[in-house]
Amino acid sequence: MSLTHTLGIALPILQAPMAGAQGSKLAIAVARAGGLGALPCAMLSSEAMAEELAVIRRTTSAPINVNFFTHVPPVPDADAMARWQAALAPYYAEFGLDIDAVPAGTGRRPFDAAACDVIEPFRPEVVSFHFGLPEAALLERVKAWGAVVLSSATTVEEAEWLEANGADAIIVQGLEAGGHRGIFLTEDLTTQVGTFALLPQVRASVDVPLIAAGGIADARGVAAARALGADAVQVGTAFLCCPESTISVIHRRALMSDAACHTALTNLYSGRPARGIVTRLMCELGPMSDAAPAFPLATAAIAPLRADAEARGLGDYSPLWAGQNASCCREMPAAQVVAELSRGVID
Repeated sequence: MSLTHTLGIALPILQAPMAGAQGSKLAIAVARAGGLGALPCAMLSSEAMAEELAVIRRTTSAPINVNFFTHVPPVPDADAMARWQAALAPYYAEFGLDIDAVPAGTGRRPFDAAACDVIEPFRPEVVSFHFGLPEAALLERVKAWGAVVLSSATTVEEAEWLEANGADAIIVQGLEAGGHRGIFLTEDLTTQVGTFALLPQVRASVDVPLIAAGGIADARGVAAARALGADAVQVGTAFLCCPESTISVIHRRALMSDAACHTALTNLYSGRPARGIVTRLMCELGPMSDAAPAFPLATAAIAPLRADAEARGLGDYSPLWAGQNASCCREMPAAQVVAELSRGVID
């Protein structure tokens, strides 16, 4: 049985869940176009999650993917937070902000029983995870209503682990991908390789269906991924400039400019490596910094800087997430992006 049949979609095109950059509107547009739309839930309250899922169910009968992180929330470390505030203090002073007034907050929630309680009445057809899989009891709950479970692997070892622990299909995330790395068995970034190097290695090591992610922005990339063993592809950056996304004008402008040619992995915005367009903050502190506290505790202190700078039209402190191939990031409806990605696909 093909993966598209298993997922209940017409086309082997999955929209990457992009927390902070989209809501139900993008997911619905992709679903209506024959792909698999996704709702990122890591930054949503229980109330917002339920509202978004209700909108999706009222608007389309197509399958939907809901996505969660599975990180273990860190114990706040006063010394680590003091180091982080010291690193950011000059920027706060530049904008006349009070660094001592930074509110506590994690910014992202992991999948837990409470989140499962919210989504279970909606019975989403697909549930996907980043940073591994949830505990066995929660995974069993998700599978009990018939959901297909996806999760991201950034190495062969992670793919083998996911297959052994219950993933029905694996998202093979190459180094080119924008946003957070799905890396979870190690913190060694030297293990991370490109999509088209990783994909055939994973294909030779696991038996479950594979979804290629990272650097795929047009029909040629889709064809290449499928030739190397992918059953489908997951695309994020190409959807960011669609009118259905919720990114800022600053982010949209950067994606449409030459700045999008220069991306890097950074832990400054959340505490975990994620790929985005290089900003002033990344240049001056270094994209990967020991000063950043554990994920997701870095977020709270960045937020006031980001808000103040964006009010002045600056993206110096904004997480401008983007993959290495933003060449097809154009201002067009999501349905058109799906059509262009799937051109020539025969499933």
